[in-house]
Amino acid sequence: MLPIIASICLCILAIAVMVVANTGAGHVKRVSVRLAALAQGLTPSETGDDDADIRRKEQLLSPIPWLNHWLRHMNPAIASGMFLYQAGVSMPVGTLLLLSFAAAGIAGFIFYLQSESAVLALLFSFGAFLLPFFYVRNKRAKRLSKLEQQIPEALGMMVSALRVGHSLVASLGAVAQDCPEPLGGEFRKSFEEQNFGVDLRTVLANLVERAPVQDMRIFTAAVMIQKDSGGNLAEVLEKVARTTRERFMLRMQVRVHTAQGRMTGWVLSLLPVLLGLGMFLVSPEGISLLWKRPVGLKLLYAAAGMDIVGALVIRRIVAIRV
Repeated sequence: MLPIIASICLCILAIAVMVVANTGAGHVKRVSVRLAALAQGLTPSETGDDDADIRRKEQLLSPIPWLNHWLRHMNPAIASGMFLYQAGVSMPVGTLLLLSFAAAGIAGFIFYLQSESAVLALLFSFGAFLLPFFYVRNKRAKRLSKLEQQIPEALGMMVSALRVGHSLVASLGAVAQDCPEPLGGEFRKSFEEQNFGVDLRTVLANLVERAPVQDMRIFTAAVMIQKDSGGNLAEVLEKVARTTRERFMLRMQVRVHTAQGRMTGWVLSLLPVLLGLGMFLVSPEGISLLWKRPVGLKLLYAAAGMDIVGALVIRRIVAIRV
């Protein structure tokens, strides 16, 4: 009875803290935008895209003061803030953690009531805790993939701007104005940093930090080499654009050839879990022997371990780097 009461209390506490966090988040964000606008002598935009840079040391990680103070002194929290920015998620790190704890508590409580097994409840609780992080990771992968697809077109715009006589900074502004999101927003930040007097090397380093894809690293390396050694920047960027376009086509071909292997990995990994859930819904008494008897627990642990190892092996086989 005590674990059930503790789970209920933790769920209520996590939900209450989340409500308080989300209630104060909008006000804190509006105040931050207006203070930043007053400091720069600008008018805050209606969309909120001109918020302070996420790389600031005084970055707001959570609207709750004590949680923000605790997260600011943790290096993983800063990395998580950049991870959320790369995913295009405006949720603070503290809110994501509270959401994960709430999901873990609710899932553990529900499965403990259904199965009366603390081990099974802990396993499902751990899986529910990781669900928000997998969601953010999936959004980050999709955003970076879309950004990588836009790089050849953006480089083509820069080459055209350079050939008609514009400077590198002006070509960055042209890409920021004409290129759609998410790449247009990243170049817009770089263009504004350059206008504010930031060194070009720092601007490009910040760009790679916000968009950590291989083609962006190639672009920044080409620009820095041309700046140090001289040469025709338009011709260099044209070759870089051709290289990135060919790499993207090769990557798509590899994904086509490995689609069957990736689908096989998903099916073999999820089939035992879905089959177990179906059997639990149909006949809870029959499958409950797996966690009510010692031999069943050993078999359950062995099956989970082999399922995880098999998924990792298949993932390793089909993950071909280009």
